[in-house]
Amino acid sequence: MSNPHDRVPNPMGPQPAQPPQGDWRWQHPTASVPAGAPVGTPAAAAPQADRPDPWAATRPFQPVPQAQPHPAPAAPRRRTGLVVTSVVAAALLGGAAGFGGGALAGTLQPQSQSQSATQDAGTTGETVADPQTIADVAAAAGPSVVTVQASSQAGSGEGSGVAVAAGGYIVTNNHVVTLDGQAADASITVETSDGRLLAAEIVGTDPVVDLAVIKVDADLPVVTFASSDDVRVGDTAIAIGAPLGLSNSVTDGIVSAVDRGLRIAGSAAPEGDEQQSEQSPFGFWQENGAQAAQEAISIPVVQTDASINPGNSGGALLNASGQLVGVNVAIASMGQGESAGSIGIGFAIESSLVQRVVEELIGSGEATHGLLGATVSDVTDASVGTVGAQIRELSEGGAAEAAGLQPGDVITAVDGAPVTNAIDATAQVRAHAAGATVTIAYQRDGQEAEAEVTLGGL
Repeated sequence: MSNPHDRVPNPMGPQPAQPPQGDWRWQHPTASVPAGAPVGTPAAAAPQADRPDPWAATRPFQPVPQAQPHPAPAAPRRRTGLVVTSVVAAALLGGAAGFGGGALAGTLQPQSQSQSATQDAGTTGETVADPQTIADVAAAAGPSVVTVQASSQAGSGEGSGVAVAAGGYIVTNNHVVTLDGQAADASITVETSDGRLLAAEIVGTDPVVDLAVIKVDADLPVVTFASSDDVRVGDTAIAIGAPLGLSNSVTDGIVSAVDRGLRIAGSAAPEGDEQQSEQSPFGFWQENGAQAAQEAISIPVVQTDASINPGNSGGALLNASGQLVGVNVAIASMGQGESAGSIGIGFAIESSLVQRVVEELIGSGEATHGLLGATVSDVTDASVGTVGAQIRELSEGGAAEAAGLQPGDVITAVDGAPVTNAIDATAQVRAHAAGATVTIAYQRDGQEAEAEVTLGGL
């Protein structure tokens, strides 16, 4: 195998040209490289937007630090800061195109599966009983994190993964096993923290929220899931993964925001003779404002300042007790390709969503996501008096119409998770399973109200 250090920039050598001040991008920290290139070379990919946006999303193959449990706050938490994804003019809640940009789908659902391999993942993992140092967490949870290598005729890449269930089940990002949507039949290899190299098979993929489950023929220490509801801004966050091919790397920071809605490029594997755009194989936001061919997805994430870089995608974001609070998926970056790197803003898919999807993929090979059946857009009129996702149109016979929602209503929360724009609404609905009943908080003619909505399915 190629030396993963070969692609690490030499700080004493000539440095690549830096982008001009203010040229920020969301990039994929996915370490994908062209065919024939050494595994472990990082390559960035950015999420797509419906209108020009200097921010482009990239997926990291690195774990993000997780928040330390604290007493639950008395009032519902509100996130701070701007939505990290590009805002769309009108997002379709529950459109026909499975996970197309802006389609609003399901939200988190209580775990109902009986004692399964995935449930074991959330109950049998080692937790730090009396956390005192980052070293305690690294020692307890580190063996559950692996390095994932994928290769095909389309190229090769390297990311991370986390053992989540007894029997060798590992969760990672879908864009890791599909090489950013370039391959449907990649060969997957897993390197454990103690140096074992194991062949892996794909159990199931979920491109709607960029997750995948793979399996190896070995028993690995299983991580414990934390509840997303317990994660608070300011909690300790610890990331473990393989940035730039450097396996078993640990970084730490804090949780800098919760309940984010993030819009990134999709990574569904090609079908048949389908090919991805030659112009932008990794879904970068183009200099001229054009969009790449890949569709966009919206996911609920935890934001952290723990350092995440290419190769961390699919890795673990942990709290101070060593529990999984998220699976690293994207970073903000000032550059592209090999010049991409952490600038202190990273994102991990919320643990409660990860746990639900993992259980469904292990149980049936497929995961479900809800549909609201409405077209929404951001609120831009100050006379409305609140931020949120405003309903523009309803799908005939859809879940929103059945629940009595109307055009003009402004969605402000989904099952208690705040909604500040259309992307948030899409992400929170998608997090729930098809058929789940959720509480939609909304404003109509200045009056607040709630509706119980039974979501449709993608």
